[in-house]
Amino acid sequence: MPIYLPEQTQTSTESLTPRQIVAELDKYVIGQAAAKRAVAIALRNRMRRQKLAPELAEEIAPKNILMIGPTGVGKTEIARRLARLAQSPFVKVEASKFTEVGYVGRDVESMVRDLVELGIDMVREERIEEVRSKAAQNAEDRLLDLLLPPTRPTSSTGPDEDPAIVREQQNRTRDRIREQLLAGQLDSRVVEIDAREKAFPSLEIVAGSSIEEIDINLKDMLPGLFQGKTKKRRMKVPEALEYLTQEEEQKLIDMDSVARTAVDRVEQAGIIFIDEIDKIAGREGSHGPDVSREGVQRDILPIVEGTTVNTKYGMVRTDHILFIAAGAFHVSKPSDLIPELQGRFPIRVELEALGREEFVRILTEPQSALVKQYTALMDTEGIELTFTDGAVHQIANFATLVNERTENIGARRLHTVMEKLLDEISFEGPDLVNKRVTIDEAYVTKMLADIVKNEDLSRYIL
Repeated sequence: MPIYLPEQTQTSTESLTPRQIVAELDKYVIGQAAAKRAVAIALRNRMRRQKLAPELAEEIAPKNILMIGPTGVGKTEIARRLARLAQSPFVKVEASKFTEVGYVGRDVESMVRDLVELGIDMVREERIEEVRSKAAQNAEDRLLDLLLPPTRPTSSTGPDEDPAIVREQQNRTRDRIREQLLAGQLDSRVVEIDAREKAFPSLEIVAGSSIEEIDINLKDMLPGLFQGKTKKRRMKVPEALEYLTQEEEQKLIDMDSVARTAVDRVEQAGIIFIDEIDKIAGREGSHGPDVSREGVQRDILPIVEGTTVNTKYGMVRTDHILFIAAGAFHVSKPSDLIPELQGRFPIRVELEALGREEFVRILTEPQSALVKQYTALMDTEGIELTFTDGAVHQIANFATLVNERTENIGARRLHTVMEKLLDEISFEGPDLVNKRVTIDEAYVTKMLADIVKNEDLSRYIL
């Protein structure tokens, strides 16, 4: 499952109005105003709830969202960007990967466990940032102890030696070595450190179920087996400094506090995106595969309704986690979901299919637009890549045409078209004599026209 780290601090998002949230989403996702509006209201309501009295806040459940729309129109991206904006733990799961208890597949509760693991990573990173300078100082001191020759104890100094003078000499030597270390003059030196090695590999059960999912905690049963032993390792100074810094960071972090904070953040601010929910929609009373699909819905239902899930960091309540479900619903309809699950997604938004105009905007407007991405990639080779307006419109035309003639995969078609368009430049780039390359309408037509005209070719290549 993808892991998405936050881009902004919590304090910067608490004052965002729904209009400002939509404006932030507009930087990354083109169109889909209704969906952006819905998630903006949901996020703002979460902020409002946190300002209420605890008794009332407990009663206010999140308004889960069901996004309906074809593939490649921005459903996942909207949810992902919302989570980054709110600095919320976020995981994306595919409903079709879950199966009923007793069948091969992932247990539905694993989505909550994955969310907690992500929350732990987020909080740990924040705490590491807080102690980074202290950890670096401690690691530097430990490394100096290894680089300096053994010091004589004060009691062993000769009768004519003043202990204060000896200490002063040792301090001057240490300061001199520290200056050399910071200046990089000792980078080629090798030191020997006690490195902790893992004593036991992580254990996995068949079908992706981890040890904790079957309530077995071998680390508690056999603590000595998992503590890890130290082993002498020879490292160059920069590598040793990095290793010691990481070790000091872990020492300075209280993992019990990290776990408590992470569980609280997951419970109050977590977002779970359930994709392909239409794949488990089946009418009640059907036979064959539909029975299994309905069983998955009934397994997911208590998680969405609000239950308590056992994780290795403690019990986690799902009552106030925001669930965003999405599906194309080409074959099935939202009404084919079991009534109880339908009722847990009160906000329904339909996302529109993307056309030529949206493709032009997607290629150029977002902060991570495809044209900007490829221009930056080629710039690493010293190539100055330029796209004319005519080229951008022609790329959008070809992508739209291929989507109409074959499977409509929305904006994802732009990736395949761009890769084919720039195939020659990407391959020849390092060897090009002329480092200024302009992609115009004629070049786009030359590279793509024959493929687009031949439906069999476009089906396999684009």
